[in-house]
Amino acid sequence: MASPFSEPPGADDIEAIARKALASLPAELRNPVEGVVIRVDEFPDAETEAELELESPFDLLGLYHGVSIDRRSVSDTPEDVDMIFLYRRPILDYWCESGDDLAHVVRHVLIHEIGHHFGFSDEDMDRIEAEA
Repeated sequence: MASPFSEPPGADDIEAIARKALASLPAELRNPVEGVVIRVDEFPDAETEAELELESPFDLLGLYHGVSIDRRSVSDTPEDVDMIFLYRRPILDYWCESGDDLAHVVRHVLIHEIGHHFGFSDEDMDRIEAEA
């Protein structure tokens, strides 16, 4: 499929694709993440790179930051807003290497990070995807 972009998509483009993907999700996935901020950054910050022991900042396409639903208590006072980070440059790199549609790549990363919001591990999500 031909890309509608004549130059690399910017952060606003990635965010628009993510918002469209989010709106297309079934209510049971979409409703619990209402209020979760979607933020597009170029790369993960140095602290995240070190914490996750990344070999390269291109190794991380997205990240859920917050307290997952399975670890929340009604008595908890949120310290910060829950966020889903989408990392533009690694996403674009993956898009170019894979040949997949950019909207598909962004949607996949977004759904993966929503899974972390629900408390699923990477292994849980790999299993769910393999079974689907």
